[in-house]
Amino acid sequence: MDLFNQAIDKTKNWLPYDGTVNYYGKLMPPEKADYYCQKLLETIEWKNDEAVIFGKKIITKRKVAWYGERAFEYTYSNTTKHALPWTKELLELKTLIEAETGETFNSCLLNLYHTGEEGMAWHSDGEADLKKNGAIGSLSFGAERKFAFKHKQTKEKVELILEHGSLLVMKGTTQTYWLHRLPPTKRVSSPRVNLTFRTIVG
Repeated sequence: MDLFNQAIDKTKNWLPYDGTVNYYGKLMPPEKADYYCQKLLETIEWKNDEAVIFGKKIITKRKVAWYGERAFEYTYSNTTKHALPWTKELLELKTLIEAETGETFNSCLLNLYHTGEEGMAWHSDGEADLKKNGAIGSLSFGAERKFAFKHKQTKEKVELILEHGSLLVMKGTTQTYWLHRLPPTKRVSSPRVNLTFRTIVG
C-alpha cells in the first residue's frame, strides 16, 4: 500500500496536448527525503552556473552539477560541461526512478536553489545532446516550489507544486511544444535541490 501518495494518479497527463507530463508525487517518506537532501548538499560538487547570453558571460547565484555514467559533454547556454562519475546517492536515486518509471537514464543535471528568490526562466530542454523525445525525470528535495509549463504557440499554462521527495517526468514531444520554468518567490527561504535525470546520445 502506498502511504505517501494515495490520491496521486501517476498516469495522469498534466498537459492538455502536445506532450506528456506525469507527476508521481512523493517517492519516499519525509525522513528519507531529508537524508538525501542533506547528502546531496554535502557531497555534490556544486558550482555557480555560467551562461553566455548576447556575448556576455553571466554567473548565476543558483549552483549546478553534472554527473553521468561516463564523462559526457553537455552544452547549453553556450557553455560546455563535463560529467563527473556517479556518487553512491545519485546511483541509488537513479535506480529508484528507473524502477518507478520503466525509463533508463545515463546522466543527471542537478540544480541548487538557495532560496525562493532563485529560479529558472522559461526554457525547454531541447539540446542536441539529449535523446530526442526522451524522458526527463525531475526529482525534487527541500523547499516545495511551484513549477510551470507554457505552450510555445497557444501560451496556455499549467502549474504544479513539486513536493519534497517527489518525481515529475516530462516525455514525448513536451520539449518541442512546451516551455517550463521555476518562478522565483519571496515566500520561500530554504533551499531546494532538483535532479533532472536525462539520456545523452552520442
